[in-house]
Amino acid sequence: MISSLWPFRIARRTLPAELAQAVKRWRGLPDYDSERPPAMGRWVVVDVESSGPDAVNDRLIAVGALAIVDGQIDLSDSFEVILRQDAPSPADNIEVHGIGGTEQALGMDPREALAAFLDFAGKDPLVAFHAPFDATMLRRAFDLHLGIAFRRPWMDLADIACLAWPKYASRLSGLDDWLEAFSIPVAFRHRAIADCLATAQLMLMALPEAAGIGASTSGKLVSLSRADRWLS
Repeated sequence: MISSLWPFRIARRTLPAELAQAVKRWRGLPDYDSERPPAMGRWVVVDVESSGPDAVNDRLIAVGALAIVDGQIDLSDSFEVILRQDAPSPADNIEVHGIGGTEQALGMDPREALAAFLDFAGKDPLVAFHAPFDATMLRRAFDLHLGIAFRRPWMDLADIACLAWPKYASRLSGLDDWLEAFSIPVAFRHRAIADCLATAQLMLMALPEAAGIGASTSGKLVSLSRADRWLS
């Protein structure tokens, strides 16, 4: 069943030395301490922009990431990159994320962009709201451009929010709904790094609820996410 959902075979290819070194460096990093308390250590909040809503067929356009370190958002520990596109995405898609055709054409080489993301994210656990979409887009991009399997622990904040605040679970669905319910201000949406900041603020509200939902460690909090079980 899972193999049919992930039809991504890793191709053998030769990477430029600098990119190969970045991949080697990332592979050699120790994994995160899954026994640490949820409010300790580093979480990497991720959001992607794509050429459409189909995670299996559309293209990755941009990646944003923002770190939460020891229970606080670290704005200096952030990452954003636009991947160079051979052709811009359709006009209606550009209206969603605001990354115009010129920005797409002048973006970073996808291999270099993804190698830079590896350096930023390291082996820390990843967080997203509705994580399967972001995880699928990244996994396909890493397979296509770097020829590596990008399998990391993902915590779906949509799952955790429903566990932490069950009274809202039946009536709140998208990130916008949760942000409004908790009066989290958002300057603008659907730009990767801005969505990361919004998600990170909701994450900060969820962390103190971890013990109450049976997650005394970061690893247990990740394991409560249906996304992590499915993606694994």
